[in-house]
Amino acid sequence: MTEIIQEQPEDATYEEIMRELAFERMVERGLAESRTGSVISNDEMARRIRTWQK
Repeated sequence: MTEIIQEQPEDATYEEIMRELAFERMVERGLAESRTGSVISNDEMARRIRTWQK
C-alpha cells in the first residue's frame, strides 16, 4: 500500500489514491484467482452475460 501511495504524484487527490489502491487490489485478486485456477472461459462468461440480458 505504501508503495502505491508513494508512486502517486504530489498533487494526487484522496479519490485518485483510493482508486489506485482499489485497482491494485483487484489486479492482485485476479492474479491470485488465476493461479489457483478459479477462472471461467470466455465462452462461459458470454453465456452468463446473455442470461443477464433476458
